[in-house]
Amino acid sequence: MKKIAVFTSGGDSPGMNACIRAVVRTAIYNHVEVTGIMQGYKGMIEGGENFVPLTSRSVGNIIQRGGTILKTSRSKAFMTPEGRKIAYDNLKANGIEGIICIGGNGTFTGAEIFYDEFKIPSIGAPGTIDNDLFGTDLTIGFDTAINTAVNAIDKIRDTADSHGRVFFVEVMGRESGFIALASTIAGGAEIALLPEIKEDYTEIFEFFKGINNSKKSFTIAIVAEGNDEGGSFAIVEKIKKEIPDFDPRIVILGHIQRGGSPTAYDRVLASRLGNGAVESLLAGRKNEMVGLVNNQVILTSFHDAIYSKKELNPGLLKLIDIFNC
Repeated sequence: MKKIAVFTSGGDSPGMNACIRAVVRTAIYNHVEVTGIMQGYKGMIEGGENFVPLTSRSVGNIIQRGGTILKTSRSKAFMTPEGRKIAYDNLKANGIEGIICIGGNGTFTGAEIFYDEFKIPSIGAPGTIDNDLFGTDLTIGFDTAINTAVNAIDKIRDTADSHGRVFFVEVMGRESGFIALASTIAGGAEIALLPEIKEDYTEIFEFFKGINNSKKSFTIAIVAEGNDEGGSFAIVEKIKKEIPDFDPRIVILGHIQRGGSPTAYDRVLASRLGNGAVESLLAGRKNEMVGLVNNQVILTSFHDAIYSKKELNPGLLKLIDIFNC
């Protein structure tokens, strides 16, 4: 290959810029030109100024920045054969022979379909704070997201302790409880409500009824936004029907978990995966995601990365019960 492209797609995550930097500098080291595609699949279809030549200097001073210098979007047009044909024509017009896509399952689904139709090979790097992709122990941005959440929980703990209150803290994770689980343990919270686990609300009612009889001066519950009740407000309303004088406070952390400077771990992870993605593409691999398993860079097919179930660590789930005695 003489020329490849890199883009970011879907939700942004801290460390995407570190990954872009690694992709560009690895490609240049191997005497390959790199084009950055602005706004993901949307920019691939719109073409023109969205195709930007990247040099080693272009990616200087970005390793510490959150977000993505290439911007990101979700493209309905790319979901159509007509849109993908336009994207293919733009890639060919720019001499691009392969793609590095940084994103999550939607990004990889699009790349796999694109190869089936037009034979443009691609390698994916897992850029999502949710940590829900099979084939990697951690995704780019997850470590930063949980550090952001725990930093907020530490502050909330001060107020909860001062007032003797119950706080429900809602973190991201529409279909994945990885952020909530890690935040519960690292933040010293008592309860985690996760999408993967069907809750027995009888036990939850009894827990909150018993708070006044316990020695705990305050309580923090962590809720993944994809909990089966629909989030913190729905959960609190359900508990209030059983305990009318229940008066907790709700904090929704929301998109602050996506922003901010990536942690040192995310910078190293993104650098390793960006490098691995380019080397894999140049070695002739395609339709695969590069990940880190047991501290080794490995490749997993897009299909398995998207559709294989990544399970929560049962040992961590048990720790919540042990530490809440």
